[in-house]
Amino acid sequence: MDIELRQITVRDVANGYVDSAENGVVGYGGRLNIRPAFQREFVYKDKQRNAVIDTITHNFPLNVMYWCENDDGSYELLDGQQRTVSICQYINGDFSINNRFFHNLTNTEKEQILNYKLMIYICNGNDKEKLDWFMTINIGSEELTKQELRNAIYTGEWLTDAKRYFSKNGCVAYKIGSKLLSGALIRQDYLQTAIDWKALTEGKTIEVYMAEHQHDSNATDLWIYFQNVINWVNSIFPHYRPKMKGLNWGKLYHLYHNNSYNPKDLEKRTIELIQDDDVTNQSGIYEYLLSGNEKTLNIRAFSDNMKQSAYERQGGLCAICHQQFSIDEMEGDHIDPWHSGGKTTAENCQMLCKPCNRRKSGK
Repeated sequence: MDIELRQITVRDVANGYVDSAENGVVGYGGRLNIRPAFQREFVYKDKQRNAVIDTITHNFPLNVMYWCENDDGSYELLDGQQRTVSICQYINGDFSINNRFFHNLTNTEKEQILNYKLMIYICNGNDKEKLDWFMTINIGSEELTKQELRNAIYTGEWLTDAKRYFSKNGCVAYKIGSKLLSGALIRQDYLQTAIDWKALTEGKTIEVYMAEHQHDSNATDLWIYFQNVINWVNSIFPHYRPKMKGLNWGKLYHLYHNNSYNPKDLEKRTIELIQDDDVTNQSGIYEYLLSGNEKTLNIRAFSDNMKQSAYERQGGLCAICHQQFSIDEMEGDHIDPWHSGGKTTAENCQMLCKPCNRRKSGK
């Protein structure tokens, strides 16, 4: 790979700047692809963005940037997108600093910014060399997420189409799934979740799934499956509650969507479980209603006083095998099971040796 250091002015880089959202971002007279397929979306916060302009107005050195030169003489921005977009947005009048837009500056101030020289390394190489270098040099303050790194490896039409559904502000995935999904669109959290859900159906990792579909012409199957999951959740749990956000709905859909559930019965039971003081993990209610696994609820444990009282009442004998044990060798157990209405109270506590309690729990 050949590498050459050049000094390019802000004026030249911002010349012809156009942000067409999902259709791309260009600058440098239309010759610079500011957001190639492997790049993330703009993630700088106002403080970081303003700091870039402040550095330039004080004529302080800005961190070096990296471009790749293509065979046709055009360029792809390899590292420095956040700084480049910050600069171009300010020149374009997209934001102000201390209530002063670029057009409010004096001619002297404008010229100082436009004539500022950016230090840019230009490299020539094949696709693999470019991506390898990108992974090596991207060590700035905004660390790449795992999915952003995957995007850098598995570029192609499939990824471009998938990002259209899952990675843009206001995208369709956000419109139908924002109440159920956690994370940030532009940091690829929605895309990662959607791929993880779909890959699960084939017993594959996200990486394997992306590798197999990298050169597909579209991501329609991924989008359809995502809709199926969201629609299923909304149909069986039509009354939304904040505790539903961020659950692994894709896994639950994969395991239980072929079962028959009555939404009215599920809603009634949901209310009962929310009001049950023994349920300490309300987020686990939904998985419990689908699977019947009480462990997801983190049922309130018997206190040490309750267990000590039951131990003394039983004379140190296990309530099942009737053998003598120390209290450290025993565990508290519901006499009337929780799922049958038994509560975590002193009167409903019995002490079992650990082997007996394990056998009982496994039934």
